[in-house]
Amino acid sequence: QVQLVESGGGLVQAGGSLRLSCAATGSIPSINAMRWYRQAPGKQRELVAGITNGGSTNYADFVKGRFTISRDNAKNTVFLQMNSLEPEDTAVYYCNIYRYYGGVNYWGQGTQVTVSS
Repeated sequence: QVQLVESGGGLVQAGGSLRLSCAATGSIPSINAMRWYRQAPGKQRELVAGITNGGSTNYADFVKGRFTISRDNAKNTVFLQMNSLEPEDTAVYYCNIYRYYGGVNYWGQGTQVTVSS
C-alpha cells in the first residue's frame, strides 16, 4: 500500500502564492509519475501538473507559467508551487502517484485551497 499526505493548503488572496507538499510512504512503485489534481465544487477532478522519476513535467494549460511542480526522489515528496493565484484556482487539490506497471493510481486525502478576490 501507498500512503500520500498533502499539506500546505489554505486561504490566500488573489495574486498570492501557496506551496503544496505531498509525502509518500509505503510500497512506492519504483517507476512512477507524481501528479497534482484538483476538484472544484460541482466540477470533475482535473489534472493540474505531473512529474516523472526522471523529472519530465507536464502542465494543464490553465496553470502554465503560474505553477511549478517539482519532486525530491530521495524523500518521495512532490511539491506544487502556485503563484499568481486566481479565485478560479479554488479547489481541493489531490496528490497522486501513478504506477506505470498495471496503471494503478494512489490518492491522497486532498487539501483545500481557497483564493479570495
